Amino acid sequence: MNDEAFLDIAGVSAGYGRTPVLKGLDLSIRKGEFVALLGSSGCGKTTLLRAIAGFVQPSGGAISVAGRNVTNLPPDKRGMALVFQSYALWPHMTVAQNIGYGLKLQRKPRGEIAGRVDEMEALLGLSGLGARKPGELSGGQRQRVALGRALAIDPQILLLDEPLSNLDARIRLQVRHEIRSLQQRLGITAVHVTHDREEAMVMADRIVIMNAGRIAQQGTPEEVYNRPASSFVAAFMGAENRLVLTGHAEASRFGILEGSDNAGCLVPLDGRPLASGSVEARFRAEAVELLPAKSRENPSEAVLELAGRVVTVSYPGGLWRHAIKVGTAEILVDAPRAFSPGEAVKVRIPHQVLFLFNSREASPPPKPVSRSGVESRFLEVSEA
Repeated sequence: MNDEAFLDIAGVSAGYGRTPVLKGLDLSIRKGEFVALLGSSGCGKTTLLRAIAGFVQPSGGAISVAGRNVTNLPPDKRGMALVFQSYALWPHMTVAQNIGYGLKLQRKPRGEIAGRVDEMEALLGLSGLGARKPGELSGGQRQRVALGRALAIDPQILLLDEPLSNLDARIRLQVRHEIRSLQQRLGITAVHVTHDREEAMVMADRIVIMNAGRIAQQGTPEEVYNRPASSFVAAFMGAENRLVLTGHAEASRFGILEGSDNAGCLVPLDGRPLASGSVEARFRAEAVELLPAKSRENPSEAVLELAGRVVTVSYPGGLWRHAIKVGTAEILVDAPRAFSPGEAVKVRIPHQVLFLFNSREASPPPKPVSRSGVESRFLEVSEA
């Protein structure tokens, strides 16, 4: 077990029948840390949460809490509480009865239960609602009741299974803030499953991105957002635009070669293990600059410039979103003003927001040649 780990998952494998889901997964979580398990449907995040909770029995590996092996213990013996996506409140019970249900199962005295319920109602802004039934509450209030029931038993670890997915957008923003503030105030260890990137970013100390039963990357929100470890992670964190380019690695820089739809440039490697040849380039729609094709302002040598034509324009709010054809690929670019469909444009991507990864479509590139001080000769941008 990691010396810093409070919750330690070591080599855990699990599945359903003959279908494997988790594949020798390792993860250590510190006491008081808020960790978000982020991924698309089927990636294994919920199976991992259920294995931690004791509802899925691992076929291999071990789960420990504060040095105690809990792998084979039933859910109620692990010192954990799980908040379900569906709230799972008893409809015939009042708010107070739902919050106190776990304490009742623990055979706590009535007076102790009543005091703890009052404490949870005050903590969660539910004072005065104790006599109501779940059907008389809003979605946000029902979620607070479910959270209160989980916290009432004073768990060592709080597990959250997409608890905000049933709330409308406005209430979701409010409740995510409330859960995060409450977790920080109580200093409780929390593991939160979500498929919502923004939710994970604003709530978690650390994000664990999962793919096909394994961890694709983990780190602080800033780390996984600004330094994605793979093309998959970059796309999942919003860099969905994809081009295949060719370039040549040299010392601390990577020279992207010129092609019919892009200019040559030299970008810092910044520790990226790029090999000469074909690379995947990914970037976010909002992180680049859109200019008229006739603009004569020259970019710096560390900026990738693409030539394209506007296909469609829409307004999702704040910025105008443009679908732009670059060669045979189509990318999305946001801009503060709308360009006209059919208009020729330039797309400029600073190296800080350009994510490059070795491509499976690798091929030996020609040696770069000097052109206006930039060692590059672009190969044509390939279709995404």
